[in-house]
Amino acid sequence: MSDFLNFLNTADLDTLTQVPGITRPLAGNLIAARPFESVEDCLQVKGMGKTLLGKLESFAEAQGNPPENRAMIPVETEAPPVVIEKSQPAQESPKPKEDSFLSRLRRAFLVFLKALVRLVMLAILILSIGALFYYGLPFIQETFIAPVEQNTAEIQNMEAEIASLQTQLEEISARVTVLETSVEAHTQSIQKLEDIQTTLETQMQTSNDAILLELKHEVMSARALDILARGRLYLAQSNFGLAEADVQTARDLLAELNAEAEDEVFAQAVTRLDMALDNLPDFPVIAAGDLEIAWAILMSDVVPAAPTATPTAFDATTSTPTPPVLETSTPTPFPPPTVEATSTP
Repeated sequence: MSDFLNFLNTADLDTLTQVPGITRPLAGNLIAARPFESVEDCLQVKGMGKTLLGKLESFAEAQGNPPENRAMIPVETEAPPVVIEKSQPAQESPKPKEDSFLSRLRRAFLVFLKALVRLVMLAILILSIGALFYYGLPFIQETFIAPVEQNTAEIQNMEAEIASLQTQLEEISARVTVLETSVEAHTQSIQKLEDIQTTLETQMQTSNDAILLELKHEVMSARALDILARGRLYLAQSNFGLAEADVQTARDLLAELNAEAEDEVFAQAVTRLDMALDNLPDFPVIAAGDLEIAWAILMSDVVPAAPTATPTAFDATTSTPTPPVLETSTPTPFPPPTVEATSTP
């Protein structure tokens, strides 16, 4: 086994390449990895395996160990130069004596120059950071923060406006509910008065009694007031069509009363209602004023000294103001009379 190990450590490149499977690069790697202390060390060479190792051993045995006579002395002689090269730095130890003042000055200058460059770079970095904060923060404030704050303030204002509008809407809804309740109450009262009037008219056909006629006039007057009150509510709701219909119905009732009773109060109320009908639905504000005057005449039972002239100067291009909110309580100037059936003599 020692002869084979000697072969591995001494065989040249041409001899190794004669072994089948060993290429010139592999042979070069084997030569570069020398010396081997054992045969197994050559297996650590890249490309070597047990199969090639077996072929290499068979080739060494077939050669009859000729490498012993051809020991490669150059390999052994190459070792001293390597040792000499390794020991050369030790022979050149006097180098520190060659350091002169100029060389030390040059090295110091280079160190100073490097430190100065680092200091300048550090100053530039600090100035850049300062400039970034000085110019960047206002830019960020104007570009990002200020719009966000403005949008936040606008959103808060809009939320406050929405809350205010919701409150107003709730108030309007409550008022509308009250108005609708009042309208329903007036409608029921009008229906009851109409039934009473129909009953009185039926009784008057069989008995022409003055008491029944007076009761009829009172019922018609109360019915006209209820219809006018409902018309005022419709006018407050800007429901001009229904308001006009109620004013027309009340006017016809008062005209019938005036024809039968010949009362100046009814005549003045009819005049005012005619003026209100002329202004509906184009001029609801003026119509509301005439309706209020007619209502006051009927409620106070007093004839005004001189009727107020109908205003004619009115700009149709201006927006129609919302009529004032009227009282929603159900007026009962005349309580519904209790009709007793009288026996016909």
